[in-house]
Amino acid sequence: PGIQHAVGGLASKPERDLLMQDFMTVETTNFPSEGSNHTPAHHYSEFKFKNYAPIAFRYFRDLFGIQPDDFLISMCNSPLRELSNPGASGSIFYLTNDDEFIIKTVQHKEGEFLQKLLAGYYMNLNQNPRTLLPKFFGLYCYQCNSKNVRLVVMNNLLPSVVVLHQKYDLKGSTYKRKASKGEMKKRSPTYKDLDFMEHHPEGIFLEAD
Repeated sequence: PGIQHAVGGLASKPERDLLMQDFMTVETTNFPSEGSNHTPAHHYSEFKFKNYAPIAFRYFRDLFGIQPDDFLISMCNSPLRELSNPGASGSIFYLTNDDEFIIKTVQHKEGEFLQKLLAGYYMNLNQNPRTLLPKFFGLYCYQCNSKNVRLVVMNNLLPSVVVLHQKYDLKGSTYKRKASKGEMKKRSPTYKDLDFMEHHPEGIFLEAD
């Protein structure tokens, strides 16, 4: 109900140019189990839901061609699938049932850092429409009792309809950047920088269109 309320509630807010304050806004909504004038009843413990920079993320979703109804259907209509995490960050990754979006749990500092980057991100998107930067669609936080779960919604770069021959997580570093033995045993391992250098010592050359 948190994301439904966060995105659905934007329908009553007119579209406008972004202001600097839009990047740092945080909207907090209480969701009591019995419901309220603004929230539906639910079968969970009472929780709070934080929606970070809602107007800014609405702008980004619109810029990337994501319609509000389609976003809600992807995020809310079917259970999310948890993915095995190939990284060492401790983050948990979820995939929407239609393969459109990745949801990643992040630490407080990561969420705070992303929010501080939003103004620069906005400038980059407007100056470089074909940017290869990740596409961010939302930043949220679920709070229940002493538990805080922060979520970033991004585009899924690896839809299941695309056949993958090799997959790499590249950071531009060689320190501890080799896939583990356990990772190598997987059906579709995620390789790292040293593996790439070993597999493709001459690099990869793409033919011109």
